[in-house]
Amino acid sequence: MAKPKKAYQLTKTQRVFEIKKAGRNPNYFINTYAKITHPIKGIIPFHMYDYQDKLVDAFADHRFNIVLKARQLGISTIVAGYIAWLMVFHRNKEVVVLATKLKAAKNLLRKTKYIIKKLPSWLQLSKIAVDNQESFELDNGSLAQATATSGDAGRSDALSLLVLDEAAHIDKLDEIWTAIYPTISTGGNCIALSTPNGVGNWFHKIYDGAENGHNEFKTHKLMWWEHPDRDDEWFKKETQNMTRREIAQEHECNFNMSGETVFDPEDLEKLATQIKAPIWKTGFDRNFWIWEKYNNDHSYLISADVARGDGQDYSTFHLFDATSMEIVGEYQGKLTPDYFAHVLNDAGRDYGNCMIVVENNTIGFSVLEKLIDWKYPNLFWSVKSTHEYIEQYEAEQKSNTVAGFTMSQKTRPLVIAKMEEFIRNKIIKIYSSRLLAEMKTFVWDNGKPQAMRMYFDDLIMACAIGCWIKDTVLEVDKRDLDYKKAFLNAMTISKSTMNTSIGGLSNANAENRDRARAQQREYAWFYKG
Repeated sequence: MAKPKKAYQLTKTQRVFEIKKAGRNPNYFINTYAKITHPIKGIIPFHMYDYQDKLVDAFADHRFNIVLKARQLGISTIVAGYIAWLMVFHRNKEVVVLATKLKAAKNLLRKTKYIIKKLPSWLQLSKIAVDNQESFELDNGSLAQATATSGDAGRSDALSLLVLDEAAHIDKLDEIWTAIYPTISTGGNCIALSTPNGVGNWFHKIYDGAENGHNEFKTHKLMWWEHPDRDDEWFKKETQNMTRREIAQEHECNFNMSGETVFDPEDLEKLATQIKAPIWKTGFDRNFWIWEKYNNDHSYLISADVARGDGQDYSTFHLFDATSMEIVGEYQGKLTPDYFAHVLNDAGRDYGNCMIVVENNTIGFSVLEKLIDWKYPNLFWSVKSTHEYIEQYEAEQKSNTVAGFTMSQKTRPLVIAKMEEFIRNKIIKIYSSRLLAEMKTFVWDNGKPQAMRMYFDDLIMACAIGCWIKDTVLEVDKRDLDYKKAFLNAMTISKSTMNTSIGGLSNANAENRDRARAQQREYAWFYKG
């Protein structure tokens, strides 16, 4: 590793050589001439570790870099050094640093300015001409600007470098990226760095896409142990007072475990081990997935969530084996209500005329009307304004009943809580990759469980309804049936005649009979006479 050279030791020729060498190689520039402030040691030279050195190489070699990192690895300082090199040795470069908060973006710019100001005077080829808290400009025309998140961040500028600091935590970055990408599309570079923050956000999608070769970004994953001063003892001490989610986010670079998902990340990881391809993909659109064929000894349940009808969401249903609580079938597609009713009707009849529960929103009623017209024999009905189940033959004769399940602000959190309970207690078995994908992006948003922006929760809602019905209707019916069976089994039938006579009174009873008959004869003679 190169060591800093004192200015007075260099001749003019040597200085020219150093300028050329530093201008060609950002690693050499940072290792040799960058200085930073240490909280204890004060001003010190910045000598990069191997993982930092490789990262700077990547910044120079690739237009788009995305860095998934643990905390406190000095990555923001590396980026500051790279920005300083870019601005000092190149004319008219424009850099924008975008962060969750303006303070964070300004802090990265402050590090950049400090590195430039502490360079040897002969290496300050360009000096700071304009210096503000949120931006600074060199006299060679290069400009760096800090900005908070907004829809028009950097929109009007042609950028040389865009830095997204803690990108996973930047709100609405999908929209910002759409607006800002044209400014770097003609040749600008991008560095996105962040700790993870769950799945489904821009950072996760870009990182995952890059790993699968779906975009131009070069991925870098830097775990906590990359730092040479850290070992297991350090990790144990550092994390002893942290939650599982905080550890995953701050140190383990774990997308699935780091988010505020409704379903526990550890449960999601266990579910991922159960996922398997369906045996059949059927239906005209091949979206009805089946894992198990009908078993005459088992009972089944279908729970359905009907699309709003605007084409923005899906009609879905799950086919539960109510005996084992496995989801053995699943549909997800954008069908008209009448076609969706056909799919439900066929699936229900194929699985023993099992109970079908349809959410009775506006479009849901259209589906239910079709099923009623076709005389489907086992629909879920309830008393209005309640979820008290009532048998179909009885419900159809009453005016205070309604077909289907009514989802409301009151019942929605209840059915979701029931599904979470089933998942947590391993009551339900899930094989669907589609359902698991929705669960990973189903998060708490201002205290409400819902899908992340640009994602869906239709399969989750259908599953949640099924869990609720299983627990509140089918289990109650099963308990009632068990009680009746137990009561009947406790009863015995005897063919012997019950003797109701009281011991010792048999002779008295015979005398009483003889006396009564004599009186009847006497009365008969009297009335006859």
